[in-house]
Amino acid sequence: MPPPADIVKVAIEWPGAFPKLMEIDQVSACACVWSLANHDQFALQHADSSNFYITEKAQNAQQLHERIQSSSMDAKLEALKDLANYSRDVTFAQEFINLDGISLLTQMVESGTDFGDMLSFTLTAFVELMDHGIVSWDTFSVAFIKKIASYVNKFASDISILQRSLAILESMVLNSHDLYQKVAQEITIGQLIPHLQGTDQEIQTYTIAVINALFLKAPDDKRQEMANILAQKQLRSIILTHVIRAQRAINNEMAHQLYVLQVLTFNLLEDRMMTKMDPQDQAQRDIIFELRRIAFDAESEPNNSSGSIEKRKSMYTRDYKKLGFINHVNPAMDFTQTPPGMLALDNMLYFAKHHQDAYIRIVLENSSREDKHECPFGRSSIELTKMLCEILKVGELPSETCNDFHPMFFTHDRSFEEFFCICIQLLNKTWKEMRATSEDFNKVMQVVKEQIMRALTTKPSSLDQFKSKLQNLSYTEILKIRQSERMNQEDFQSRPILELKEKIQPEILELIKQQRLNRLVEGTCFRKLNSRRRQDKFWYCRLSPNHKVLHYGDLEESPQGEVPHDSLQDKLPVADIKAVVTGKDCPHMKEKGALKQNKEVLELAFSILYDSSGQLNFIAPDKHEYCVWTDGLNALLGKDMLSDLTRNDLDTLLSMEIKLRLLDLENIQIPDAPPPIPKEPSNYDFVYDCN
Repeated sequence: MPPPADIVKVAIEWPGAFPKLMEIDQVSACACVWSLANHDQFALQHADSSNFYITEKAQNAQQLHERIQSSSMDAKLEALKDLANYSRDVTFAQEFINLDGISLLTQMVESGTDFGDMLSFTLTAFVELMDHGIVSWDTFSVAFIKKIASYVNKFASDISILQRSLAILESMVLNSHDLYQKVAQEITIGQLIPHLQGTDQEIQTYTIAVINALFLKAPDDKRQEMANILAQKQLRSIILTHVIRAQRAINNEMAHQLYVLQVLTFNLLEDRMMTKMDPQDQAQRDIIFELRRIAFDAESEPNNSSGSIEKRKSMYTRDYKKLGFINHVNPAMDFTQTPPGMLALDNMLYFAKHHQDAYIRIVLENSSREDKHECPFGRSSIELTKMLCEILKVGELPSETCNDFHPMFFTHDRSFEEFFCICIQLLNKTWKEMRATSEDFNKVMQVVKEQIMRALTTKPSSLDQFKSKLQNLSYTEILKIRQSERMNQEDFQSRPILELKEKIQPEILELIKQQRLNRLVEGTCFRKLNSRRRQDKFWYCRLSPNHKVLHYGDLEESPQGEVPHDSLQDKLPVADIKAVVTGKDCPHMKEKGALKQNKEVLELAFSILYDSSGQLNFIAPDKHEYCVWTDGLNALLGKDMLSDLTRNDLDTLLSMEIKLRLLDLENIQIPDAPPPIPKEPSNYDFVYDCN
């Protein structure tokens, strides 16, 4: 039975006295040992550099509240420095906020009397205190917002103040609709752009984060307007030049912000993607007429007589069939399915106008083939647009954990349309290579999707490089890759092999279990997710070598290597764990919030439930760590390891072990039934007696 949570065994120091190792009821015991009066005004503080408090009532909160109002500039500066440091601790933060500390800090900012380090420490303390989520963002005045916004221009050379100001603006926008409107009035894209042209990647990251926040929270009717402003200010080319192609590596946080900007930009296509074509809308029908005109270079319209009208209808029907529409009489009906809706027609028109030679070649080339061998341009364009929207997840919210941005999409103002133009030419090329007929349409689309996905995984730096990658991924090459993968995943299905698998599977599972537990012993650094990611909060969790206790605690920064057990402040006995839950069943995933309900975050979430209501909530850094930890925790609880990683590891290790054991039987056919046992010999005279 573990001791109560408020009973701890610690070494405690007091000035002028010997340190003592005691099992104590926190501070009250110290009062007895060193005869402290008013012991409820004291707190235990870690002796390491973290400065985090162990106990609740913190006298320092009252003292710092008084010290930051000192008339001595030196004393005030030192107090603000301490406040910025201590505010990371939630216990201290609660005490300081109870003293109306946030209001005091905002008054100091609004007064405009502090500059340099003093202002920097003030803003740092404010950011740290607000990060605990104790105080609502809706409580701040317009004067405070104006002051913070002014710092973005005023202190461009002071990196520390600029960072904090951008972080505060981002949090205001993300956490309050009212503040979004106020911030949007105070800060313009033009004011933010210059910060992207500098050399400090952290400032660039904060800047893109503010732009993303404004983009994300903008009302639907304002989002396209904002995108137009970003285009006018040449945001894409500035990011390409000063961030993506700068002579330095892109860190994870910058990669995340670029990914978010990429997603938000593509999400502008959602409106067209979900808009059905109105067959009665003449402007929309004119687009189809334009596609026909470009392809077949129609001559002047025949006279408007009843005979010529019939002739014109017949000619249009023939041409629409050549263009590959399903409905030859009224092709507008082909665009009534959403997705891809009108977006498909937009892509077709862009291709016809901006890549006219390729468009005409594809249409005429297919119209000259036999009907069953033609690649229908219209139908292909509609299905391809739908596929590209699925690949790029158009319409989905950005993930809180994903860093998957593609540099090539920042190389062109119409990157989605250009992406489509490359892929529609690929589709036509693959159709010819497969010698496909209309019955093979879905097979061709599957091959094209595989070609696109394989090319995207190489992260091409430009659209031309993407095109080059696709050239090397012909249908023949895809077949070779598939065959190679099938051979690597070869699975022997004869009964003797299956019996051998059953025999060795338990030892393979035990090997996987030990690997998972060893990884838990090494530990993992987890990110504390909140609405503002720039000031990252990290915490570390690891299993004790004897597999009895989970040690965990907050960190100032992401660690390099393992974190020792003794530096982690908290622990949870494995025996106290009641259950491990994942995804939507996690307590921290049941909270409301658009970003928290994101699919990718849900897939990385898991929680440990202990005692009656205790919980330890995790967001894994990636899918691999998620599988390792859920497997390891289930193994500790004596449950099956059910993750995809375990299945893959089991298949791989079983296959390797089987192949190793069958090396001597290479090229020998293994029978389904064991060979018959021969009769006993009539005598055993052939046995040699060693004695």
